[in-house]
Amino acid sequence: MKTEEMLGSHPRESSVGLEVVAPCVEACLECAVICTSCADACLGEESVQGLTKCIRVDLDCADICQTTARILVRQTETDQQILRSQLQACVVACRVCAQECEKHGEMHKHCRLCMSACRNCERICQELISRLPS
Repeated sequence: MKTEEMLGSHPRESSVGLEVVAPCVEACLECAVICTSCADACLGEESVQGLTKCIRVDLDCADICQTTARILVRQTETDQQILRSQLQACVVACRVCAQECEKHGEMHKHCRLCMSACRNCERICQELISRLPS
């Protein structure tokens, strides 16, 4: 696993175990890519007007997940309050996106895949939040 190896090469120890941080980084990055792809696929659908909210939520979730991953890989002088807040924002974005994609999942495979990625990312971020120091 390259992410965990890279994080482990940092001269300072993580305040949370790398075995939790690395999968969260990877889940966030995967979710960002899938949400972006889902938004693009929605734009390609014939009934694009009915997918406007889905597109917006997909793109918002992708940006939040991308930012979360970037914050997670920074291990020097981590501010726990900022980290916790960002992870919580990611949880909310993933939950909202999954709920929106679920509405379109029967018609669009890309929405089903996005819903699944969002739920996975939400779960992994929640797990990391639970392990953060108080």
